[in-house]
Amino acid sequence: MKIWITFILAAALTGGAAAQKNKNLQGPAKPEHIANVKKALPEKAPAKPKKARKILVVTRCEGFVHGSIAIGVEAIRLMGEQTGAYTIEETRELDLFNDTDLEKFDAVLFLSTTRLKPTPEQQQALLKFVRDGKGMIGIHAATDNFYGWSEGAKMMGGLFCGHPWTASCTVQMKLNEPDHPVNACFHGESFKVKDEIYQFKEPYSRDNQRVIVSLDMEDPDTKAVKGGKPDKVTRTDGDFGVTWVRQEGKGRVFYCSMGHNHHIFWDNRILQHYLAGIQYALGDYDVPDEIK
Repeated sequence: MKIWITFILAAALTGGAAAQKNKNLQGPAKPEHIANVKKALPEKAPAKPKKARKILVVTRCEGFVHGSIAIGVEAIRLMGEQTGAYTIEETRELDLFNDTDLEKFDAVLFLSTTRLKPTPEQQQALLKFVRDGKGMIGIHAATDNFYGWSEGAKMMGGLFCGHPWTASCTVQMKLNEPDHPVNACFHGESFKVKDEIYQFKEPYSRDNQRVIVSLDMEDPDTKAVKGGKPDKVTRTDGDFGVTWVRQEGKGRVFYCSMGHNHHIFWDNRILQHYLAGIQYALGDYDVPDEIK
């Protein structure tokens, strides 16, 4: 009996370790999801690339693994191919965060990465990369990283502090700047979206970035966190930013918290929104990014 119990415990521990080790092995995107994305792709980019662009798409997760990562990668890849705006290389390792390897990229895109802890050397390489004139892009859980790295958190624009609006919530978005070029896809009209929406803690601040889309807290259902977790709302100022742009040295940062649910990646409006922000981060789309 003792031998059998020991065997079971050993197997459980081994299986747990294997699961932990393989948590970055997200499955491939479903064919039907890829078909949906292809139907929703923007026909062209808002700006002509100044040169051939390449993006390093990081999908490593040390915390929660989003099921939408795989289709997100395909959407980003296909959008670049369709419009000619860029090509991508995906990685789940941070070894490329060094001066030599980063040199061949124009931007680094964090696609729902979680709890990343780059080494001090990797931190400095990424900071230098952006501050010297390159770009950084964050989609959805890209703010769920860098908790022990204040410069990285400030560069991204904030730190995840829960999602009172869960994946089943339909929320009202407010265009803080209806005429901002990155918001052109919305044609000046606020809109509703079904997605998991974050709240942020410091260093999130409108003194640190230019927020161009946020939750519309004047909408009754959104304010009530209908269908979500109203008891988890910890911000008292009603400021729930969703999309922002910011300068970082000579470089540029674009972040959008939408992207938890799969269907976000085949919403033509959101893809156009992403594309405009990506081209801004790449340095091809000159848009207002000064702090107001």
